[in-house]
This record gives sequence, C-alpha cells and structure tokens, in this order.
Amino acid sequence: MDDKVTIARRVALELREGDLVNLGIGLPTTVARYLPAGVTVHFQSENGIIGMAPVPEAGLEAEFLTDAGGGYIGAVPGAAAFDSCMSFGLIRGGHLDVTVLGGLQVDELGQLANWMVPGKMVPGMGGAMDLVSGARRVIVAMTHTAKGEAKVLKRCTLPLTSVRRVDLLVTELAVIEPTGEGLVLRERAPGVSIEQVIAATEAHLIVPESVPEMAIGAAV
Repeated sequence: MDDKVTIARRVALELREGDLVNLGIGLPTTVARYLPAGVTVHFQSENGIIGMAPVPEAGLEAEFLTDAGGGYIGAVPGAAAFDSCMSFGLIRGGHLDVTVLGGLQVDELGQLANWMVPGKMVPGMGGAMDLVSGARRVIVAMTHTAKGEAKVLKRCTLPLTSVRRVDLLVTELAVIEPTGEGLVLRERAPGVSIEQVIAATEAHLIVPESVPEMAIGAAV
C-alpha cells in the first residue's frame, strides 16, 4: 500500500460522528476518502466552506469549488460557503473539533514545523498557525522521513508553526502521541518492527511494553 494512503486511512479512524474537521493542503485532503462507513463528518476549509466532499470525477470539477490550496473539491448537499472572516472566526474561536495538517518536522516537545522561509520556492504558513492554536485536537499526517533524513527530531530546526503540543502524529511507520513526558510510540505499521521505527527517528521515543500494529481503515 502507498505510504500516504496508509497515513490517510489511519487518520480517518480518529474522526468521530459530527466532528467539524479542517483538512490541510496535500496529504491531509485525502483523509476524506477513507471515513469509516456510517460516520458523518463536516469538513471545513479555511478559504470558506463547510461541507467539502472528495474530489469529483474528472470532467465534473467546478472552478468556484476549491480547497485552500486551490485544488478542486466537491460539496455535499447543504454545504455552506462564507468569507474568510467567518472562516477564521470559527478557527480562532475554538469551534473546530479537529485539524489534520501536514508536517515538515515534529520534535520531542510535540511542536510542529510545517512551513519554511518566505521568499523561497517552498510552502508558506497559510492558516496553519491559527489552526494549530485554535482547533481542539491537532493531528499531524506526514511521512516519517524525507530523502532519508528523519523528520521526527529532538528539536525542530525549521520555524515552529506553534508552541502548542500537537495531539497525535501519524506516519507510514507509526502512530506517536506527544505527551508531557515525551513522544510515546502507540502503534507501529503492519510489518514494521519497533526497532525500525526507532532507527528512522532522531527523537527519543517512549516505548510501552505492548505496541500493537496500526489499525488501517477500509479502502474505498
């Protein structure tokens, strides 16, 4: 299974009936495809919509329906559109149940870095600072390494998105929970050993006596 599909399917299992959920640009947007059967979640995008649906079939895209990254989206019946002031009022007012964000780095303090230096040919911060500070629960969905380099570090070397500790980190290798004591290894991907997770991680991991294999949601 593709690494990013593994991540998206595992993250989808964290969403609960009736949640208001923001999906960040890139990998997080694919989480909407893997919701468990019978679970209804209201997806929000900071550019001003509640009621996002997965990308429509080719040829059925609507130019006026996009996510915050400019990618085409669908809309469920009853979806609501509004301006950025309303959207960020929801975010900053603490009304989002969950935000799922991509990450460049996460460190032992559970702090996220998911943007780089402005002016370079790399992503900017977008609404991530508001989302990490305002959402009730923050889930980071990212690959465990990049070009062979660890992304789960002792300390982030890129600019921090927020000093808030995120609630959960899901990679293709593991599910890791940042806590006041450090990063706790909660699950490992199917076929992946604890030793493999540790070898791919610069940060110290707290390893419980039992680390079950990662649950993976159903494909669609």
